[in-house]
This record gives sequence, C-alpha cells and structure tokens, in this order.
Amino acid sequence: MSSPTSDAPAGRKVGLLFGSFNPIHTGHLILANFLATHTDLAEVWLIISPQSPFKAEADLLDEQARLALVTRAIAGNARLRVLDLEFQMPKPSYTIDTLDELRQRHPEQEFVLLMGGDNLPGLPRWKAADRLLAEYQIYVYPRPGYDLPAPLPPKVHVVEAPLLDISATFIRRCLREGLSVRYLLPEVVEQQIRAEGYYS
Repeated sequence: MSSPTSDAPAGRKVGLLFGSFNPIHTGHLILANFLATHTDLAEVWLIISPQSPFKAEADLLDEQARLALVTRAIAGNARLRVLDLEFQMPKPSYTIDTLDELRQRHPEQEFVLLMGGDNLPGLPRWKAADRLLAEYQIYVYPRPGYDLPAPLPPKVHVVEAPLLDISATFIRRCLREGLSVRYLLPEVVEQQIRAEGYYS
C-alpha cells in the first residue's frame, strides 16, 4: 500500500472530498486540511452533495444552508475550497458525473477522489465504478472499525490520515437535545446553527 507524500511536486493536483456535510464538523476540517498539506495535493475541494444515492433525505439540512456553513468553516484557508456544482446537476448525484463535469470545466487540473476506508468495499456498486478505478487516482483514508481489502487496485493509495470518529448524526442528536457540541463544531458553525435554529 502506497501513501502519497508532500515531497512530490504539488502542481495542480486537486483532491475532491464529497459529502453531505450535515453539518460540517471538526473531523471534516482536520481531514481536509491534512490531505491538503501532508500529501501531494495542491488543494482539497469540498463537494456538497444535495442528495446521496445511498442516504435518505429526511434529516438533511437545506443545501444552501449547508453551503453557507461550509463557507464559514473554511474561511481563511487558501488550501480548501467549497463547490456547489452538484446543486445544479440531476439528482441523485453520482460521483462519476460530477468528475466528468469538473474535468470538462477544469481541464488543467488533475482530480483525485478522496474516500474513507468504509466506502471502498462498496465502490464496485457505484455508477461507472470501472471508469473511476481506471481514470482517477483514489486516496483512501482510514476509518475506525474498517479494514481495507487487499490487494488494492493500482490507482488506489492509502493515506495515513488521523483516525477520526466524529459523527454528524451524533452532533445533530446533541443539538436536538440541547447538549454541548463544543469542539465538535467550529465556533462559527455552531453560532450560525444556533442562530438559525438548525437541527433543533
């Protein structure tokens, strides 16, 4: 298993971190910043998914509200960027379609798919999984309780990122029950959530 390092020239290799970010929390931010600064990636772009093909929509905050929270959370970090590209695409959104659209819009970039180890075993059932594995590098970061399959496909690389187990579901429950979420959320994100009454 190989791990890309920051010794390689940064160039314009951009990592794509997909998620509902419902809400964005410190685990997301630690991971995104680590990948942007400890690997050969020049930047990490956070792609907000309006609707996941594998998740129910019941407890999903409005997409514009989630975009605003992510924008607040990453303000001042030049290595992180947020995209709402999937908001304008057909729903449900599929990773390969978003990658195709990004490659068309930014032909000068080399895009790398960032994925948790818990998602890797399910990759074969993703839309056009064969194309994902053939056309894109995939950087996999560990997730608690999940072992990576072996051998890994040639374009899949393991990044020894910090092992984080912060759950957005747990955070939403704490917010509903009036419990503290200090240090689980960036302060600016918590302030906005409480001001707007999100998840309460």
